[in-house]
Amino acid sequence: MESKFYQADEHRAEKVHELFATIARRYDLLNDIMSAGLHRRWKQRLVELARTEPESKERREVLDLCCGTGDIARRFAIDSAEVIGADFTEEMLRVARALGGRTQRVGWVRADALQLPFPDRSFDVVSVGYGLRNLADIERGLREILRVLKPGGRFLSLDFGKPESKLFRGIYFGYLRTVLPVLGHLFCDDPDTYGYILASLHNYPAQRGIKELMESIGYRECGFEEFCLGSMAINYGVKPE
Repeated sequence: MESKFYQADEHRAEKVHELFATIARRYDLLNDIMSAGLHRRWKQRLVELARTEPESKERREVLDLCCGTGDIARRFAIDSAEVIGADFTEEMLRVARALGGRTQRVGWVRADALQLPFPDRSFDVVSVGYGLRNLADIERGLREILRVLKPGGRFLSLDFGKPESKLFRGIYFGYLRTVLPVLGHLFCDDPDTYGYILASLHNYPAQRGIKELMESIGYRECGFEEFCLGSMAINYGVKPE
């Protein structure tokens, strides 16, 4: 599956920016349709996994990277955290601001995930929802996240996965190949907007590859939690003390 928005070269970031600027206004609606609303449960689970001490009232500093329209950032804010939502697409941030994050201890910042404008050891938690797969250089992004995490801080990433079952993977990829371009055409007037997902997933190492990459970079306690037979997954890890 090809998409004009996917290029594995020096134009990768430019094309991803173009894609998300195009779909920003319909992004949340399409997420609900594609996942039958399940993405909300998975995002809430990410927030739960970020809690090191569920009973603690201590305020945490959280960076929600590639924040999109800000739904994960707002969940962290409800969970008694000081949150920065960062994205490099202004159109996405415009939607996030309009949805009321300013009243929930969320600050919105336009930033590149490969060159974050934050000092070392700034955050207790860094989260990414459906963004790691879109980085032009995933390893560089993971190293930058590790830099801004405090010692003992947690990183969590929710993204599309690759099921181990060959049969289910074939069914799953078939769904992405046939249904998502139709949704892109109906809601964004361009099938390539959601045909992009399968194109980007082919070269994405997914939950097992991301775990191995995180371990090689220096994250500890790495693992992942899968949903829908591995078609979605949350990767997680900790910065050493």
